[in-house]
Amino acid sequence: MVIAVSDAAWVPGASEPVGRGSGAGPGHATGRVRAFLRLVVIEHSVFALPFAYIAALAASFADSRSVHWSDLALVTVAMVAARTFAMAANRVIDRAIDARNPRTANRELVTGVVSVRTAVVGAAVALAVFLTAAAALSWLCLLLAPVAVAPLVVYPYAKRFTDFPHAVLGIAQAVAPVGAWIAVTGEWSWAALVLGLAVGSWIGGFDVIYACQDAEVDRRIGVRAVPARFGVRAALIGSTVTHMITFALFIVYGLMDNAGPWWWAGLVLTAAAFCYEHAIVSPNDLSRVNRAFLTANGFVGIVLFLFAVVDLASRGLAV
Repeated sequence: MVIAVSDAAWVPGASEPVGRGSGAGPGHATGRVRAFLRLVVIEHSVFALPFAYIAALAASFADSRSVHWSDLALVTVAMVAARTFAMAANRVIDRAIDARNPRTANRELVTGVVSVRTAVVGAAVALAVFLTAAAALSWLCLLLAPVAVAPLVVYPYAKRFTDFPHAVLGIAQAVAPVGAWIAVTGEWSWAALVLGLAVGSWIGGFDVIYACQDAEVDRRIGVRAVPARFGVRAALIGSTVTHMITFALFIVYGLMDNAGPWWWAGLVLTAAAFCYEHAIVSPNDLSRVNRAFLTANGFVGIVLFLFAVVDLASRGLAV
């Protein structure tokens, strides 16, 4: 992948690019780090990370019935680094599109709060950290690392050549539980694959909801997505069907993993969260998309993780 790099980002309405900043010293450096963390929306790690933990803990249970803490720590580093790389690369690749969309025109690369050079360096550092963590886990993880990285790079380009970029995002997220299982055991797991497909369809489904708020702008500027191509009503129906598939996959995973009552209790709450998410968004009212996107889906990840941990502990997982 070749990314054109400049020292600054262009701000609409400005005669000169901005972005390097004139300050210096520790305070300026701290501000740049904070701006970069806002750029990559670091708090959104809550979506995929819990499911990598579920797979890693289930793998620990299958392997030795005790938590592999060192592997869990490296999985955490690898996951956060991979997501940071993906978000930074996404923002760099999409900065021209973001500048043309009123909803995203205030993002850090567009306004110049973060320079393109800083974002590219941050992405490169995050990628290096991810590869280092993969190597520390095992040579197999390092060899498989490109499989995890490829969809992360393809995703921001997908909206240029397919009406289903959400599926590419889903594939990128589905890798996490499979990778976490392999990181702990060094072996393939069909159960982890099912969990990965559940995570992928879940995230792809709510990405469709999120894209509904940009449907008209996307049509005007040529960005491809399900809402832009098929309309908001059809997109919301498609998202509902996708999340029904997600829920079915969570059930299949529980059966394959011989899950106990705590997992099934977590799924009851998950079903309620899905119903809430789809009830508060309609073709005529997209004002609560962010609540559906952040609150409901953050709840799903955290709740299923907590109930999975309690379930594994009740079945004999030792810390």
